[in-house]
Amino acid sequence: MYLVDTNIWLERLLDQARSEEVGDFLQRVPGNRLYFTDFTLHSIGIISMKLGQPETFTSFVRDVLIDGAARLVGLQPEDMTGLTETAAKFRLDFDDAYQYAAAAKLDFEIVRFVTS
Repeated sequence: MYLVDTNIWLERLLDQARSEEVGDFLQRVPGNRLYFTDFTLHSIGIISMKLGQPETFTSFVRDVLIDGAARLVGLQPEDMTGLTETAAKFRLDFDDAYQYAAAAKLDFEIVRFVTS
């Protein structure tokens, strides 16, 4: 199973430089193997609204969650202490630590773009 990070979805939604690469990935992997966190969902909503593109968020929810096979996952309050420990250990910011903690809890592979 794959936990798809926020930057992957945004790359495709905003038609950025690596959008086709994301499209190829999404074509190759069955939708029922794709997961993303509630944090990612909210981040996409915030960014879409900030860019004045609320329809992008609405279309994403409809296409990927309602009509698609991808699934939403999240962390519980008791997972937050582990999240902060992970952030400190690997020097991650909150969003990366959240994704890491969710992937570790569910034994999923994280799909993200690595930046240098």
